[in-house]
Amino acid sequence: MIKIDLITGFLGSGKTTFLKKYAAWLVSRGEKIGILENDMGPVNVDMMLLKSLEGENCELEMISGGCDRETHRRRFRTKLIAMGMSGYDRVLVEPSGIYDTDEFFDALHEEPLDRWYETGSVIAVVDAKLEPDLSEAADYILASEAACAGCILISRTQEALEGETAETIAHLNRALEKVQCGRRLRAGEEILCRNWDDFTDADFERIASCGFVPADYVKRGLRDKEPFDSLFFMNSSVTEEGLRTAAARIFGDPGCGRVFRIKGFFKKEGMDGREDWSELNATRHETVISPIEEGQEILIAIGEGLNKEKIERYLQGGTEG
Repeated sequence: MIKIDLITGFLGSGKTTFLKKYAAWLVSRGEKIGILENDMGPVNVDMMLLKSLEGENCELEMISGGCDRETHRRRFRTKLIAMGMSGYDRVLVEPSGIYDTDEFFDALHEEPLDRWYETGSVIAVVDAKLEPDLSEAADYILASEAACAGCILISRTQEALEGETAETIAHLNRALEKVQCGRRLRAGEEILCRNWDDFTDADFERIASCGFVPADYVKRGLRDKEPFDSLFFMNSSVTEEGLRTAAARIFGDPGCGRVFRIKGFFKKEGMDGREDWSELNATRHETVISPIEEGQEILIAIGEGLNKEKIERYLQGGTEG
């Protein structure tokens, strides 16, 4: 049977960064893997970030976003059926940062998937600098992703201030208590708190074999990702400096809504006069701009109660919302 791993994590937690490291390690061990990506909206930015992994032993597939929940379930099942006939040793599923984990487990209990796949590792990625005052809906997502995870990876531990990682773990436990889940998490047991650049083979072996926890909690219906929004801005002509300034203003202006993440690509003039692609990944804590081989002129803002007009004015260079 094909092992299938689920990699979850709230918006901007670092799922794709971990996935790249984990997938590269699996391929180095001789496994043939398939990666199934699903992002919010019609353009899958994270899929483009994984292009460098593609090769003989690693293939990328995607489910297009921007659809209702039932359509998404049907597309997920159909894609897994197709991937089940591709000779993979393991399939890695990375859903959007707003995901009902029941969809994953329900699909694997349906025919013919129950004959082809076995649940491998359920991994939840949590930012060490988790915001302390998340909404009830965000805390529910956080708890539902952590409840069944065999391993919880704390991201950006090297950037966290003293006490922030411990407070993040305490926040996780409070979120679990809110949904009446009896599970409580402790560092060093279910939680791996280390700089991912320092992961050893033993760390990856632990993650690859962590399994999942059949935890119970009170389910809450999410109406097609409400109250979460994703806004798309195509062909934005903006400089790197302009993007950094815009991101800082957007995160600092409550009138823009509660923005969790801004990501995407833009063109940047290189030293030889040629236009090169750059990737933007911005959260409230940091804005990272990195070179990338190829992209698409798109910027995406993800959060709650977003004000498109205000955010667009900042991205166009406006100094006031």
